[in-house]
Amino acid sequence: MFIRQLDYLVTLAREQHFARAAELCHVSQPALSSAIRNLEAELGLVIVRRGRRFLGFTEDGERVLGWARQTLAALDHMRQDASAAQVRLTGTLRIGVIPTTMPVVSLLLGACRDAHPAMRYSLRSLSSDAILRQLDDYELDIGFTYLDDRVQAGFDVLPLYHERYVLLSPAGSSEGVCAGVDRWDAVGALPLCLLSNAMQNRQVINAAFRRGGVQPSVVLEADSLLALYSHVQHAGLHSVLPHSLLSVLDAHDGVNAALLLPELTREIGLIARNQPSMPALAAAMWRAAEQLDLQHTFDSLLPHA
Repeated sequence: MFIRQLDYLVTLAREQHFARAAELCHVSQPALSSAIRNLEAELGLVIVRRGRRFLGFTEDGERVLGWARQTLAALDHMRQDASAAQVRLTGTLRIGVIPTTMPVVSLLLGACRDAHPAMRYSLRSLSSDAILRQLDDYELDIGFTYLDDRVQAGFDVLPLYHERYVLLSPAGSSEGVCAGVDRWDAVGALPLCLLSNAMQNRQVINAAFRRGGVQPSVVLEADSLLALYSHVQHAGLHSVLPHSLLSVLDAHDGVNAALLLPELTREIGLIARNQPSMPALAAAMWRAAEQLDLQHTFDSLLPHA
């Protein structure tokens, strides 16, 4: 059995396509298929269901795939530990980030880079469910996401801040912040641009509107925070966004912000697989994040904070 066979297997599981998996592994498709068949012969199991195309894994194959993921992760952790022993940490840390924290994850990376300049990072914008799944499958090393009972029951957790929500309005508009609107039950009359309904952040906002008995007037939906901000600046729309974004947006450039009442908060933090010893790269990010006071950083940006 060779490590490359396990790598081929895990790549095939991710891509669900023989040709794409072979391309990513830098081998021909026949070479990849042959390596997997050899692994099946060695183990005496059928791992892959085959037809004219890739059809998935057998029940035995799913168990082998789980072991393959764990083996590759353990090998990567061994390399990280060897790197740590040499003082200069190297390697790539894979981080899953919910979309609304993607703009501020740079604060964590900046702190980590100060201590470990040779480290590299791979950021993936994912839903909170996808982050949990990819951590379980050893496809991520760490997550930056919402913290709830489901997360805290099965992962190492580092709380970093409570997300608070603000209404962004065009500066000088006759509605919104300039008219004293800072309550959920008054926002429904404004022309809004919000994240799409498929995103968890939007579902939280929808729940707040329901509690306030509000039917919001949504003019624009988008899956980009930058697009929402741009439409507040230039299209006369209003938006509801986490206050953490004020740290990376120029809230004085044609935009006003007001904390929405009653307050709606969600706890945000880092999560990692619960294991006896955290891998060196994840531990480095963890230590860097512990030194930050993100709650104070973000709260200080609120009007009249």
